[in-house]
Amino acid sequence: MKYILVIGDGMSDVPLEELGNRTPLQVAKHPNMDFIASRGLTGLVKTIPIGSDPGTDSAFLSIFGNNPSKLNTGRGPLEAAGQGIHLNKNDIALRCNLVTVIDGVLKDHSGGHITTNESRDLLKSLKDYLEQSESIEFYLGVSYRHLLVLRGTKYSDKILCTPPHDAINTDIDSILIKAVDESGKSTAEMLNKIIMDSYKILQNHIVNLARIKSEKNPANMMWPWGQGRRPNLRSLKESFGVKGAVISAVNIVNGIGRYLEMGVIKVPGATGYYDTNYEGKADYALKSLNDYDLVLVHVEAPDEASHVGDINLKIKTIEDLDNRLLGRILDGLTEDYTIAVLPDHTTRTTDGAHLRSPVPFAIYSNQVDRGDKVERYDEESVKEGSLGIVDGTKFLNLFLNQNGYLDLDRLWS
Repeated sequence: MKYILVIGDGMSDVPLEELGNRTPLQVAKHPNMDFIASRGLTGLVKTIPIGSDPGTDSAFLSIFGNNPSKLNTGRGPLEAAGQGIHLNKNDIALRCNLVTVIDGVLKDHSGGHITTNESRDLLKSLKDYLEQSESIEFYLGVSYRHLLVLRGTKYSDKILCTPPHDAINTDIDSILIKAVDESGKSTAEMLNKIIMDSYKILQNHIVNLARIKSEKNPANMMWPWGQGRRPNLRSLKESFGVKGAVISAVNIVNGIGRYLEMGVIKVPGATGYYDTNYEGKADYALKSLNDYDLVLVHVEAPDEASHVGDINLKIKTIEDLDNRLLGRILDGLTEDYTIAVLPDHTTRTTDGAHLRSPVPFAIYSNQVDRGDKVERYDEESVKEGSLGIVDGTKFLNLFLNQNGYLDLDRLWS
């Protein structure tokens, strides 16, 4: 048996007035998701437990059987692993966005989705300033997503950082980094100085002047968040007895895969954006099943569409995921398989916020091919499914049909 887990990041949403109080999933055409739902089992899964921030890091840890409220030390160290950056036990890693600030207000969490090549030039200027200290390291990532590492014992992770995608149209002064206690005071002050100095360095940079001339948002400030130290996670093999691989263009997902000792499969043209190589991800997933028991395929595009508030684009990314990736996988499978589709979390298109509400999922096995009474895959339809509401940390047990979680004969009797 082979297992394929397809996750559309932020694919779930709330009913939107512009869509007649329907969600993008309810409006989008996704026959392959509907096939899985109508021929398989459906329900809702609580990927974000109480006490955890509703982010990709918490959701993926939960989906893979780890309680994020206990094991998630922060987004930064997970992304560091995704970039192959080694952290010692006292090091702190922070995710860094290149953002757009206009008149002291955060306008865009992605710097106009700046390209990696443009970012490289901006970060060179920042690195010349930031790395005056041997204990501060700055790493280029993809597009607007980068990484800052603070080495050694003199820094504290007892600080509060605001994710920029949760603070669009907010005054910068109101969301600067704060110390949780006295131990975090000097680190918060140092990082806030870097934030403000980055604006001075980047606002008149030749890259941003060219972007403004082309009527694009400038990437004129560096914004650190998601701080944490290296986590201690059990491998997927140790926890579930299967050998797994991950396919994603997003460092945090690859980083979680590395900590779980999963293979990380790189796909040419995978961007973490709307123009990602859907077909390539499908083809690499099918090929990877020759070497792995379970393959996770992650698509970031629906979440990105939500963050820019583009409803039609979100619908398109859902349809692209279904037609260009999911359908291609289903057509190419030749062995007995179980496949599941779900979002990691809900992302509200109205303001780009991540929500902790349960998300819809559907599981289909070609060995059974008998569905419950659900005809479509969306947030409302799956409420009629036979699996009810599932705790996120139990999802993989259910998906792999371990420990008696999935009694097919009972559920379909």
